[in-house]
Amino acid sequence: MDHRTLETLRREHPAWRLLSAEHAPLVVSFLHLSFIRPNKRTLPKQELVAQLEDYLYHLRERTGEDAFPRRADQYLDDWASDERAWLRKFYPANEDQPHFDITPATEKAIDWLSSLTERQFVGTESRLMTVFTLLREIVEGTEPSPSARIAELEKRRARIEEEIQRIRGGRMAFIDPTGVKDRFLQMAQTARTLLSDFREVEQNFRELDRAARERIALWSGSKAALLDEIFGQRDSIADSDQGKSFRAFWEFLMSSARQEELSSLLRAVFVLEPVKELEPSPRLLRVHYDWLEAGEVAQRTIARLSQQLRRYVDDQAVLENRRIMEIIRQIEQNALEVRSQAPGGPFMEIDDSAPDVDLIMDRPLFSPPFKPVIGDDPVEEGNEDFAADALYEQIYVDKSALETHILWALQTRSQISLEELVQHRPLEHGLAELVAYMSLAAERPNAVIDDAVKQTIGWTDRRGLRREATLPLVVFSRRLNPVSTPAGMALD
Repeated sequence: MDHRTLETLRREHPAWRLLSAEHAPLVVSFLHLSFIRPNKRTLPKQELVAQLEDYLYHLRERTGEDAFPRRADQYLDDWASDERAWLRKFYPANEDQPHFDITPATEKAIDWLSSLTERQFVGTESRLMTVFTLLREIVEGTEPSPSARIAELEKRRARIEEEIQRIRGGRMAFIDPTGVKDRFLQMAQTARTLLSDFREVEQNFRELDRAARERIALWSGSKAALLDEIFGQRDSIADSDQGKSFRAFWEFLMSSARQEELSSLLRAVFVLEPVKELEPSPRLLRVHYDWLEAGEVAQRTIARLSQQLRRYVDDQAVLENRRIMEIIRQIEQNALEVRSQAPGGPFMEIDDSAPDVDLIMDRPLFSPPFKPVIGDDPVEEGNEDFAADALYEQIYVDKSALETHILWALQTRSQISLEELVQHRPLEHGLAELVAYMSLAAERPNAVIDDAVKQTIGWTDRRGLRREATLPLVVFSRRLNPVSTPAGMALD
């Protein structure tokens, strides 16, 4: 409780803000009347607005019309805002009307203010006995020696047998009225505190649910890492002391035998005269059902967290499958469009495996330009002697002459292959002339080049060596629609 901690609590804690608020008596009295006294967990907005309107009407009659100028719904929205945080406004499942519930901080402030009022009875005996009972349970439950435990149980059995003998002898001991009142008030206080604890437990799970939703909305990594992180947080709460205590309490309360036993005990206590003098709230007769309702709300919050995680996994799987199906469908559509005609360019483009980095603000280092040095000497006629044979050994293939050879050969026949043409007109320039024939075949619309059929063409070079070249079948034709050839090529 240092100064910095208290300053932070005064500035940020909703309970402190409630105690220092201008209309704190209005807020505390109304919320106590609507939630604490009847032990209501949640109330729909319409019902709560109606209750606040009636409450404000009676206050204005006593304090004046200008005391509380705002409407009831405006007060509720203000109390549920993030700046106040005295109410929690939410939409339950399958509901289109908002509901309200008090926050754990508000309940703590109301309980503290209730303790400031003068109590009709201050009991100390029952609390002292509770202290002894709890200490005894701790010592006995942690005793490692079996002999010590057996000795303690035998002492307890001896006391029980002694009491049985006294009762059989007609000497029965009763608790006096003061002791009854003391114990009953402590029981009532503990029961109400349990309900407050339920709100705090529910708030912890609700914060976990909210944090999980935020992480899911902003997550960009893998699903496994996200689920591992969220489930780790949930397990840490479930395995904490608070989570274990809540689970043990819930299992104990869910027993039908325990519920029947608690109901019978409450009915037996409420008929006692000392208890009737205290005029207890009839709600205490069904306090265990209020515990069940409060615990069920906390369990629904846990279930909602699990449902949110499951929905996230399902949505991610659906999105991934939908993207895969869109890509497959796009490939099928593109394939059907080009089924009759092969595409000239790329068939389909997909995203790169890595992004291209383009540094817009990149400024490379300065490189000075190369400046050629141009001399101003006059050009003089050369007088050096050198061999110029290489200039006259260049090979020039006249494609127009080759075209003439093809037309001459097609005067007496409708089609001719390149091999037959070379047999009638031998190659004069070797491989260069053969390449020129291939170029003419590629340019002529009535020529066919069949890559599936190979042909071998030979010639003799200038040095008298025999050369051969294997190339696709080339057929020159006079018509644009050739028929078939023995090699399976479409020729006339």
